[in-house]
Amino acid sequence: MNHRTAPRARPPRARGRTPAARTRAPAALGGPAALAVAFLAVPLAGVVAHTPWRDLAGQLSSPDVLGALGLSLLVSVLALLLSLILGVPLAWLLARTDFPGKALVRSLVLLPMVLPPTVAGVALLRGFGRGGLLGGPLEAVGVTLPFSTAGAVVAAAFVAMPFLVIGLEGALAGIDPRYEEAAATMGATLPQTLRHVTLPMVAPSLAAGAALCWARALGEFGATITFAGNLPGVTQTLPLQVYLLLQQDPAAATSVSLLLLAVAAAVLVALRGRWLGHSR
Repeated sequence: MNHRTAPRARPPRARGRTPAARTRAPAALGGPAALAVAFLAVPLAGVVAHTPWRDLAGQLSSPDVLGALGLSLLVSVLALLLSLILGVPLAWLLARTDFPGKALVRSLVLLPMVLPPTVAGVALLRGFGRGGLLGGPLEAVGVTLPFSTAGAVVAAAFVAMPFLVIGLEGALAGIDPRYEEAAATMGATLPQTLRHVTLPMVAPSLAAGAALCWARALGEFGATITFAGNLPGVTQTLPLQVYLLLQQDPAAATSVSLLLLAVAAAVLVALRGRWLGHSR
């Protein structure tokens, strides 16, 4: 006589955790969500639809566009380096230490993300301009930031560095500080601990924050034109070139906008949500 093995009882699923509950959108939210997607997608689709594809290569290879592109790459890379030099230590301090005014410092980090770009440019003029708080001391050592390439770098870093600091602070707060403490007990200095222990553990978040920081610096417009001006070959980056072309050649402006859109989309696709802490 054959005896069949009784099937093992499966544990009951938790209420509200069924696959249908996780994947199926409520009908009441699906409509507004679809409208939100359309609201965001239609302007971007408009750029693609109105791009003069036959003239695209010629428009993107014009001397003015190539010059602006080269300057944009230079400014964005230097802004990223400045953000790394200043932002990584700041993120570590915010995540690892308590000090008076910490909430104020974190608010200062977030402020450039919500400031109108032109207001950020005015603030930079009042801080680092010739008549600003540090304008005199900077000129005394031969540094003049307004209407210079260095000024464009400062403007880009001012608005882009928060993306790096916020993402890295969250990653640092999520790792166990005992790893760093163990390295310190074995004689490692703080720079050695950061280099060999901390930064490798947060490398994905650091890379994601750096990519977003670079992309934001590449697309900076308002603070740059207010603080550094729109000087060809000096401060006229690609977004400023788009603004100029929009008044003279809207089709060419659309082509250059498509280039910037493609770069931004490529960065986001490469990140795949890592800056937000997940990869789906």
